[in-house]
Amino acid sequence: QVQLVESGGGVVQAGGSLRLSCAASGRSLSLYTIGWFRQAPGKEREYVAAIYWDSRSANVADSVKGRFAISRHHAQNTVYLQMNRLNPEDSAIYYCAARPIKTGGDYTHWGQGTQVTVSS
Repeated sequence: QVQLVESGGGVVQAGGSLRLSCAASGRSLSLYTIGWFRQAPGKEREYVAAIYWDSRSANVADSVKGRFAISRHHAQNTVYLQMNRLNPEDSAIYYCAARPIKTGGDYTHWGQGTQVTVSS
């Protein structure tokens, strides 16, 4: 139903910025919440941000609020994660995921992830 492909990761120095992209394909993306998660080696997967595909509503985790922002571009079927003032603790594999709004529960579709490395 939904396929997700992340891109935009890379290596950046501390204090820099990156914008991650989550390209989505599916019959009706408005039925899903699109979220961003990250996981660093030896750490638990962490929620970062989420947005309704067809809504202005968005949420950003307190841990990154003020530095990260989530947005979407309908024409490109893409959800973005803008990351500013990055620090080495932000280094992780970043995943986008989709959760059906109607059924709720866990996220059911995941991308392959994109690596973000922040050097000090």
